[in-house]
Amino acid sequence: MVSIASLWMPILLSAVLVFLASSLVHMVLPWHKKDFDELANEDQVMSALRPLNIPPGDYMTPKPKSMDDMKSEAFQAKAKQGPRVVMTVLPAWTGSMTPELSKWFVYILVVSVYAAYLAGTTLAPGTPYLRVFQVAGATAFACYAVGLWPARIWFKKSMQATINGTIDGLIYALLTAGAFGWLWPKM
Repeated sequence: MVSIASLWMPILLSAVLVFLASSLVHMVLPWHKKDFDELANEDQVMSALRPLNIPPGDYMTPKPKSMDDMKSEAFQAKAKQGPRVVMTVLPAWTGSMTPELSKWFVYILVVSVYAAYLAGTTLAPGTPYLRVFQVAGATAFACYAVGLWPARIWFKKSMQATINGTIDGLIYALLTAGAFGWLWPKM
């Protein structure tokens, strides 16, 4: 067993590497440019929604009030008429991404701590690089990528965005695995 405290260096290094890689992935590489489609009438849609003053949050329409309501003719007709919408309303942009980037870095740290916990409770000091790489990498991949797929299944998130996010998760997991394998306590 290896304590989390003794793994502070791979935790921090992996978090920094993933943060930098995610910045490059989203700012330089082209594959996320098609994650969201643009509405042909974007200005009209925004103008129609703005006066409704919808608070930030997640919404579905039509949304049944209960399972019985979902079976009702009225709900069924509304759902068949469409459009069915699942949307997230964000607050107006402040011009800064600092809050989101800060929360993203904290999330990356949490993933790295979780990878440290799992690897530390299952592996001993001196474990070979490849074995540490496998455990830390599989843990990080599960955290970064596996959870994307239910959004594809239930909320019809685009296949392209889901695959792109999964590829991102693989990159982040490999960086995490490499940091842990390299800096794993020798004895």
